[in-house]
Amino acid sequence: MVTCGAGSRAAPILAPMSIETISFARGAPSADILPAEAVRDAAARALKSDWQRALSYGTGKGHPGLCEWVAELHGVDTDRVMMVNGSMEGASLLFGHFISSGDRVVVEQPTYDRTLLLLKQSGAELAPVPLEADGVDVEAIERACTTGPMKLAHVIPNFHNPAGCTLSAEKRERLVALAAEHGFVLFEDDPYRLISFAGSAGKTMLEMDDADRVIHASSFSKTVSPGVRVGYLVGPAEAIAALAKTASENYISPNMLAESIVWELCRSGALEQNITAVNRALGGRRDAVVQALREKIPEARFVIPEGGYFLWLDLADDVDTGSLLREAKQEGVTFVAGPDFMIAGGRSSLRLSFAPVPTDQIAVGVDRLARALERLRAGARA
Repeated sequence: MVTCGAGSRAAPILAPMSIETISFARGAPSADILPAEAVRDAAARALKSDWQRALSYGTGKGHPGLCEWVAELHGVDTDRVMMVNGSMEGASLLFGHFISSGDRVVVEQPTYDRTLLLLKQSGAELAPVPLEADGVDVEAIERACTTGPMKLAHVIPNFHNPAGCTLSAEKRERLVALAAEHGFVLFEDDPYRLISFAGSAGKTMLEMDDADRVIHASSFSKTVSPGVRVGYLVGPAEAIAALAKTASENYISPNMLAESIVWELCRSGALEQNITAVNRALGGRRDAVVQALREKIPEARFVIPEGGYFLWLDLADDVDTGSLLREAKQEGVTFVAGPDFMIAGGRSSLRLSFAPVPTDQIAVGVDRLARALERLRAGARA
């Protein structure tokens, strides 16, 4: 904004320049690590060799070649796989099929905010269970099952959003057994599995299941880019057939062009190369944010994630992260406050996503957050 005095020759007065905001809020990678060239090449190949299928309607199950690739990845038959327009659409289909108003559903606390939204829209009765450093409290789930029928349990096993933790092998086995024992659907929501900084994320609960209680969901949003909107479900053939029928009745088929491009990335080896590059970049960002937090906000308690995008910070009880966010925006940094991921509580917690912040900006962003925290406390003391 420029203002002038009364005289025609008065010098302009310039408002102070605003600083560019560093956002730890969005669960998406920054543009510099998106595989533009690889996707461009895959699109060209898809429109040359697969153009009729890519540009036509498909079925509710999606692209057959990509279904076959996913089936091979998970060691299952193709009738157990369907593609969806991102794993959130898969969750919406799943909840619509299995959940009726009043059905009890286990949700981790904290958990992904949009999962909470979908479940509330379904009319589910939510049974919250706490997270621990090695994943969901399985004993709490078992106790919840003794108080009445449970229809479904939603679990994010690897590099949790928002908590960053990973479910231990022992807890996975116990959860699969509980699902069989109590007859509930175990929804293994696993979009971050391949974003791993320390090698394999271990066996899926899908692999452990011999009672057809597990439905596994994943996504290419994290391994290719958010914009492709391609995800998938793997589960019992009967359930997948019913979900695919619902999908066909609602939108005919998922995005066949996007799925054809992803299929080209998968079968050419470009996906594997991109995962290696993305994991290298995000591992460096994870290390940078952990170091900066230890230096600038040593009171913060968190699990160091072995993959994925997120850290969940627990601060001292005197901190209201909703108020902290307002101060942080004044300092030029943003995050998501803890209550967004909770049915109740989370007042002194917050989620940081390191995926969208280049490594050379992370220390600056955490320093701004530390200054905002000090401003908040100084205001409380005043």
